[in-house]
Amino acid sequence: MSASAVFILDVKGKPLISRNYKGDVPMTEIDHFMPLLMQREEEGVLAPLLSHGRVHFLWIKHSNLYLVATTLKNANASLVYSFLYKTVEVFCEYFKELEEESIRDNFVIVYELLDELMDFGFPQTTDSKILQEYITQQGNKLETGKSRVPPTVTNAVSWRSEGIKYKKNEVFIDVIESVNLLGTLYLLTPHVGKPPLQVNANGSVLLSEIVGTIKLKVFLSGMPELRLGLNDRVLFELTGRSKNKSVELEDVKFHQCVRLSRFDNDRTISFIPPDGDFELMSYRLSTQVKPLIWIESVIEKFSHSRVEIMVKAKGQFKKQSVANGVEISVPVPSDADSPRFKTSVGSAKYVPEKNVVIWSIKSFPGGKEYLMRAHFGLPSVETEEVEGRPPIGVKFEIPYFTVSGIQVRYMKIIEKSGYQALPWVRYITQSGDYQLRTS
Repeated sequence: MSASAVFILDVKGKPLISRNYKGDVPMTEIDHFMPLLMQREEEGVLAPLLSHGRVHFLWIKHSNLYLVATTLKNANASLVYSFLYKTVEVFCEYFKELEEESIRDNFVIVYELLDELMDFGFPQTTDSKILQEYITQQGNKLETGKSRVPPTVTNAVSWRSEGIKYKKNEVFIDVIESVNLLGTLYLLTPHVGKPPLQVNANGSVLLSEIVGTIKLKVFLSGMPELRLGLNDRVLFELTGRSKNKSVELEDVKFHQCVRLSRFDNDRTISFIPPDGDFELMSYRLSTQVKPLIWIESVIEKFSHSRVEIMVKAKGQFKKQSVANGVEISVPVPSDADSPRFKTSVGSAKYVPEKNVVIWSIKSFPGGKEYLMRAHFGLPSVETEEVEGRPPIGVKFEIPYFTVSGIQVRYMKIIEKSGYQALPWVRYITQSGDYQLRTS
């Protein structure tokens, strides 16, 4: 079972709008939510699920709003949270920004959407493209003798409308991989006197993983069937091919359009796609990842006066590739002032509200090394810092490159009219949660 009711509250916990789906939980129960939340915050425990008697509050916060679902004890919590996040996504696609003002300005549409998103506590139509066919921001009056619900909602293929036509039939495929990495940079033992604190280049990777998504932008006429082929290791084993250039995908999740039985049988990814943009699938690889951009750092402190930081960045990916929009965030003492920078490439700026220096490099070719030096005054330093240093963060994007080596081997497009369509494939690797800590 799912939600009994859904509430949207302002930042003070006052209900802006609500929808009672089942009637088994009194709507006045929401009055207990904010006191429970404040009590937990005072205790230093922020729980996503709060309880008052037999009633449970499952909540998320977005912007200046709380979205809260009330339910009894036998609810599927993961389904409820998934629904709340999907509700936020639908509202954002309707109103661009989901905040208190957009709720107040669109009460009628919000009520209509809540009616269609869930029925008697169970999620129903949550695809905003389908919802926009019959719930519009101009309003939709129900005409006598005519159904306001389009056939798409009741079709076997509810995610795609019939009669779609394009002059030029194309499919754009984006394979996007995010690298999550946590590395440790070891500080060398200081010498006698006031030497710099220097990072050992032989740091270690504590945690790494690749999170991938395959996104499609579909401009195809009719009701085409698409078949996507990847260099999937399990498929290669089934067909007796060499596993050398294959990848082993974990935690694979598909869009509802994919025929799961077909994939289970022979690893074929077969589907009738939605129109326009959508995420076809996601996957994860927990293999050890070599850091694509590695950092070495030297910190030299001069007591009661200043600190000097030297950062070296190395591009540890193939020379033919280029990382774009590289940002290296280097933590500095909270009372630092009078910043001066010198960079071999790019530019550096001090962000005092975050206590970091951000070194920006527009274009970073593989195999290259660059240096940044920063000098700060420390007017109020009395004693050596005891607490650990915040990690160095790295952001980047490398086009035409994947860390895992995943490849789109083919995309077949089958449609009864027999038209020819062009598939375009683009590969992108980007930073996810990418941190290098000093110890």
